[in-house]
Amino acid sequence: MLRAFLAVELGDDLKRQVVLVQEDLRRRLGGEAPKAVRIAWVQASSIHLTVKFLGDIDESLVEPMHRAVGVAIQEHRPVFIPLERIGTFPHPREPRVLWVGPQGRWEESEEAQRLAALHRRVEDGCASLGCAMAMDGRPFSPHLTLARVKEGAREVGRLLAASGVMDRPLFVGTLAVKSIALIKSDLKPAGPVYTKLWQVGVGGG
Repeated sequence: MLRAFLAVELGDDLKRQVVLVQEDLRRRLGGEAPKAVRIAWVQASSIHLTVKFLGDIDESLVEPMHRAVGVAIQEHRPVFIPLERIGTFPHPREPRVLWVGPQGRWEESEEAQRLAALHRRVEDGCASLGCAMAMDGRPFSPHLTLARVKEGAREVGRLLAASGVMDRPLFVGTLAVKSIALIKSDLKPAGPVYTKLWQVGVGGG
């Protein structure tokens, strides 16, 4: 068995820009954060767009999934996601996840609808192999996780509000969904170690 997920990887230039935003956010929250606050910041090498978390899968599914995902996305065109704001899950007043992603209005756009259709096809491809985990009915919300709040969520919410960082104009860059990769995740004491097992291009590229 192996622990794995499907993801869109970032190019080096975009990753550098995302890391700059992450470092700025870290400075804003770290300078005044009390000891009760504990935030786990995602390592630069681990930042990606998760398309589907698969959990533990049998190694025998690696190649069949390669074919299934390739078929699922071969008729789609690449999708471009503007990274224009810092957001939180589940709520800004008590955040558990800090992320960067598109504005809410983008999620009503034709481009977002094409991304949703692409995501549904990937879900269907995984379901055909018996990997239908974690489908909760919510629409796919593209975001790049910057940090996870382990303790002191309310205090982090207060610091975010005071900093105004979620209200200021921001443009990090554009994430191009041109390919999807299967990533193996090995959990280590220092954090997960990711290994790419394969990658397929959107539109058969």
